[in-house]
Amino acid sequence: MVRLNEMPFEDAVPIDGYGPGFFRVGGKLYQGAVICLSAEVTLWSGLTDRDALLALAGKIDVLLVGTGAEMAHIDADLRTALEDLDIGVEAMASPTACRSYNVLASEGRRVAAALLPV
Repeated sequence: MVRLNEMPFEDAVPIDGYGPGFFRVGGKLYQGAVICLSAEVTLWSGLTDRDALLALAGKIDVLLVGTGAEMAHIDADLRTALEDLDIGVEAMASPTACRSYNVLASEGRRVAAALLPV
């Protein structure tokens, strides 16, 4: 298991850690894929669940997509649909997405992380 460094957060809940098949967010354990948005964490079905990501329109400026243990590209149609809703999209390995989310959320940015487990 990997633990992330604690940082000051205003309204956002930090991603505390992750491991095989789980994430710890704000001290709570979540099995499987999740979407982290400010103080809200929801279970997510993964990249085929486009509606959950498109529903973030108007709530965020940037979506970090954690693609699991390794960096992978997301579907071009999904990227285009999100960008058409004025959501910037960055795909990266989930550990990197967790760290990036914590930094951006601690700065008060309008960010969400959609994370596939490692």
